[in-house]
Amino acid sequence: MMQYAKISSTAHYVPEKQVTNDDLAQIMNTNDEWIRTRTGIASRHIAVTENTSELCTKVAKLLLEKAEIAASELDFVLVATMTSDYAMPSTASIVQGNIGAVNSFAFDLSAACSGFVYALSVADKLICSGVYRAGLVIGAEVISKILDWNDRSTASLFGDGAGGVLLTSSDQPCVLAEKLHADGTRSKLLTAGFFPLSSPYSSSEEVYDEAYLKMEGRGIFDFAIRDIPKNILEVLANAKISATEVNAYLLHQANIRIIEKIAKKLQIPTARFLLNIEEYGNTSAASIPILLSEAVEKGELVLGSRQKVVLTGFGGGLTWGTILLSL
Repeated sequence: MMQYAKISSTAHYVPEKQVTNDDLAQIMNTNDEWIRTRTGIASRHIAVTENTSELCTKVAKLLLEKAEIAASELDFVLVATMTSDYAMPSTASIVQGNIGAVNSFAFDLSAACSGFVYALSVADKLICSGVYRAGLVIGAEVISKILDWNDRSTASLFGDGAGGVLLTSSDQPCVLAEKLHADGTRSKLLTAGFFPLSSPYSSSEEVYDEAYLKMEGRGIFDFAIRDIPKNILEVLANAKISATEVNAYLLHQANIRIIEKIAKKLQIPTARFLLNIEEYGNTSAASIPILLSEAVEKGELVLGSRQKVVLTGFGGGLTWGTILLSL
């Protein structure tokens, strides 16, 4: 019998400190109206003492508790992040140790704001292989540590947080269709954390100022409203269902105007697009799993209901991708 993956539990966690637009106006040249009208963001959560692995660990423990599964039953722990604690070890390995998942392997996946969608696709294949039966997929970021807090065009957009799912084996498919993309020719539109050559043998004398996140806002905006609707329609066509048959669209929470334009292109009411950008801002790889977890908590989405849900991520790489789920 063919084995599939299903979502057995969802969870999210954000740092306690909430920073409003008015708070930001105290430390940079901005104001609530400037941020809210351009992005739809009113506040964001910022880590004060917790690094990425700690956010992930709290989500992992919640996922296990909700599903009533022991950490020793896990086969893998995947973390999608671009703000890991270290270059090495992986954040996933730290989490695996923190929760006592002694029988699992662990690794990080880096695909920026598409990271959770990419990682969910990988985890689905691991379980569908028949070799593995349970695993965690977590998207998490502490983007506050890679921001230039003097640059209002980026520092006002992002927030910290983590969300994830527990996948277990099932005889019914959860992933109905998917399509992942990348275009490295546009990689310089969004960058962060460049490591320059610095050995005694390096001939490079260039000085790089690319530690902080940098974004060509117009280029990213144009990419999103042009390529993302096509990606979503491609996935729906592969699954042979119409856009109106989807119960909810969970898009990466980058900018309210991007989501509104994508909804218009798809000719779908914006009410079908779930939102939480107002409170959290752009949390990169964490945005979709936080949104999914909140929707389940509120009863808007019900695990096991067979509701059809679209998850779409897009961001640095450039990377983008859509997964159509049957919950």
